[in-house]
Amino acid sequence: APLPSAPLPSLSLRRAFCASPNSHADFSPRPKAALDTPDAVRAKIAADLAANRVVLYMKGLPSAPQCGFSMKIVQILNAMAVEYRAFNVLSSPELREGIKKFSAWPTIPQLFIDGEFIGGLDIVNDMHQSGELQGLLDKDAPPAAAK
Repeated sequence: APLPSAPLPSLSLRRAFCASPNSHADFSPRPKAALDTPDAVRAKIAADLAANRVVLYMKGLPSAPQCGFSMKIVQILNAMAVEYRAFNVLSSPELREGIKKFSAWPTIPQLFIDGEFIGGLDIVNDMHQSGELQGLLDKDAPPAAAK
């Protein structure tokens, strides 16, 4: 015989519980950062590129790429021991379309160095094999900490 199920609390009761003055602020609802306009997306991308020397816009995360092309660029950067910041375009349709417009490049992944669009996998792979990518990363790189 199936077990009797208790009714779920009403939505208003659940909201009241979440908004309880006794709850810690960490548990209060927070709005997501709005990427609701093309200008907001462009500003976020520009800020990301200004804050990070090497930036990869990819499908998935470096620890769990969601496509083979993204995985290959992650492997290249990791093999070169490059510090980089990655952004998952699958988490935001606005970011996914916005980065394509920002770079005027139709595919993902996209690699940027010093705010400059380098390319997708084919270009990055060719540059890696020729040594040009290493040269670009070494150029104007911040000096390593003295040991």
